[in-house]
Amino acid sequence: MSPGPASGPAVATGIDHVGLAVVDLEAAIARHTRWLGHGPLLRDEVEPDGITAVLFAVGPSRIELLASRRPNSQVARFLERRGEGLHHLAYAVEDVGIALAQWTAWGATPIDREPRPGAGGRLVAFVHPHSTGGVLVELCQRVEEVP
Repeated sequence: MSPGPASGPAVATGIDHVGLAVVDLEAAIARHTRWLGHGPLLRDEVEPDGITAVLFAVGPSRIELLASRRPNSQVARFLERRGEGLHHLAYAVEDVGIALAQWTAWGATPIDREPRPGAGGRLVAFVHPHSTGGVLVELCQRVEEVP
């Protein structure tokens, strides 16, 4: 994938969050509460994806714990194949639709053809890891202010 010009709203403005797949959500919440010195900001049920997402603040970024709510979710399949760990890296963008189009023009393979609602008041789109150096990438746009 060629880098292309770095301008406009398609350029990432920061790391929105790092997504971690977990088997035991309550144990993971307890660990992260100890490690970070504070509890989660938000717990969000993302029904279309069949997951529960729990967000912790870490400076201006977040850690997102992802637990499956059903056996056929993407997170459940990920956990079966790889076990717990890094699930995705989420870049903050100003406009996820423009960012998705730009990444696709640069040669990335979109998983989502259109932006969709995600956890924590975000509009999101995912990009396939085979086109991003082996890491599942999420493009995130804030659409509502969530703590």
